[in-house]
Amino acid sequence: MSQGARLKTYTEFWAFYLGEHRRAGTRALHFLGTSLGLGFSTAAVVAWDWRLLLAALAAGYGFAWLGHAVIEKNRPATFRYPLWSFLSDFRMLGFWLTGRLSEELARDGITREEPPQD
Repeated sequence: MSQGARLKTYTEFWAFYLGEHRRAGTRALHFLGTSLGLGFSTAAVVAWDWRLLLAALAAGYGFAWLGHAVIEKNRPATFRYPLWSFLSDFRMLGFWLTGRLSEELARDGITREEPPQD
């Protein structure tokens, strides 16, 4: 996808999103951040403490962005597609939890760990 091109459908985005998460380490940091974010969000509701929502955002995005910067070496899709990215974090986690992520990656042609060459 070129820098200026804009994805028009979520189906297109999902394939792009998976391609931006080729490395297992990046996905692991996403899973950690998303899980911590869910935990902090739940604690915020139970404790009625808005500061825990800040912790949820910091954990969720912090771990994901760290993975993109250090492991994947790409720019998080969150900056161009915030809602689709947010939903896809949970979708990817769901596929992983149900043991279907490898199948989903293969379906979209993501079979290698290294980042694509330009």
